[in-house]
Amino acid sequence: MDKPTTLPSNELTGRSRMTFLQHLKELRDRMVVIAITLCITTVISTIFAWQLFNILVMPLGGKVPQAISPTETIITYFKVALIAGVILAMPVIIYQFARFLLPGLMPKERRYLYVLVPSASIMFLLGVSFTAFIMLPRMIDFLMSFGSNFVEQQWTLDEYISFVTSLLFWIGLAFETPLVIFFLAKMKIVTYQTLVKNLRFAVLVVAIVAAVITPTPDPFNMLIVMVPLLGLYALGVLLARLA
Repeated sequence: MDKPTTLPSNELTGRSRMTFLQHLKELRDRMVVIAITLCITTVISTIFAWQLFNILVMPLGGKVPQAISPTETIITYFKVALIAGVILAMPVIIYQFARFLLPGLMPKERRYLYVLVPSASIMFLLGVSFTAFIMLPRMIDFLMSFGSNFVEQQWTLDEYISFVTSLLFWIGLAFETPLVIFFLAKMKIVTYQTLVKNLRFAVLVVAIVAAVITPTPDPFNMLIVMVPLLGLYALGVLLARLA
């Protein structure tokens, strides 16, 4: 006679019986934690925001973007501090979202969070670094040289930093692809065989994503984005097999 199935722990039973309003309350509580953490890390980032600003304007080759309003410089300063704050707060952000989205994890499975949180933070930092030091200089060089015989490029400070920080953020998120694929495989939502079978479709999706992320129309910069994204997908397929 088969042994009866082990009942879930009290904690898991309680989580599974949470009402919709209780889920909303938990989401609110976790968002409050994220907001407080982000405020703290942004304040800390203001200490070295000018150093980060100097790194971001390096691709301009000595040119300085113009500020055309009295508050533009200080607003831009805090934009740079905010993106640095997001990088510093990433471990907390990922942990809070993971605990909310994966409430049914068994105690034995929760050890994956100890791998997910630091790995996702490192991958986001790698994506930001790749954008700042490899992708951005080539992209800015193309934008500055395009039509330079007829137009003098004079970008405003706010527009330039908004463009750069948006690029840093989205490429950083794109670098989370292998971890997303791994956990989808662990949850049996996707399989290694499915990922390999749909490789051609994945290449098409990567090309579309690269075209959307890349603000320049030239294929060279699009390739700069596509190659690492395809490599990240391949890494995700490998992790899915391990899963």
